[in-house]
Amino acid sequence: MQRAELLETLNAWLKPNLIKDFSPNGLQVEGGNEIAKVVTGVTASQALIDKAISAQADAILVHHGYFWKNEAQPIVGMKKRRIAALLEANINLIGYHLPLDVHPEFGNNVQLLKRLEAVEIEPVAEIKPEGLLMKGRLAQKVSGSQFARDIEALVQRKLVASVQSEKLIETVAVCTGGGQSFIEQAVECGVDAFITGEVSEQTIHVARECGIQFFAAGHHATERFGVFALGEKIKNELGLSVQFIDVDSPA
Repeated sequence: MQRAELLETLNAWLKPNLIKDFSPNGLQVEGGNEIAKVVTGVTASQALIDKAISAQADAILVHHGYFWKNEAQPIVGMKKRRIAALLEANINLIGYHLPLDVHPEFGNNVQLLKRLEAVEIEPVAEIKPEGLLMKGRLAQKVSGSQFARDIEALVQRKLVASVQSEKLIETVAVCTGGGQSFIEQAVECGVDAFITGEVSEQTIHVARECGIQFFAAGHHATERFGVFALGEKIKNELGLSVQFIDVDSPA
């Protein structure tokens, strides 16, 4: 497949032109024009680049790419080494940030809810872009301690932090990654629990005082599912070879 055709398809699926973001979405580093194999991953770290080179990938598709707003602009040090490796191997780097969080089919938020067997999944309409905070209803009510175990089994790691009780949970809101600041909006929409990746000091107090159960399961851990699902869609609908490579991070 030609690079331009792949990008046109991805942009049609993800609609990045409709979302104001903190980094460019789409092609970030240009490589070869012909794409047969795509490596997907959460973050375009040096480790992921090295693994993609070994896998003979033509493109790397990630959630966390490069050129973030307010970061230093000179291409030196770590940034130079990463980009030099991509250019030398002639590998395209493609990144989608918020468009991959909010997508109703393969976004990080909806994928996490689906994997927790939630139903009636919908965006919290007041939060923009739509889908940045999503909510759903669990197929079966569970206690806070059981839900914590369910989340840990899903992300395959211990929770970063939590505020939980034996009170039954039925409704859940999700904002993956660094979404802890949305806990008050989760309270306002009336759900029993809120899941995100990270935690701030004040998040715990909000959860305790507002009576919402809170689960921080890791930024990286909660954002693996979207790019994996997008890769599966590319493989199934476009016929490309796709390999998900997880370079773990405890954050």
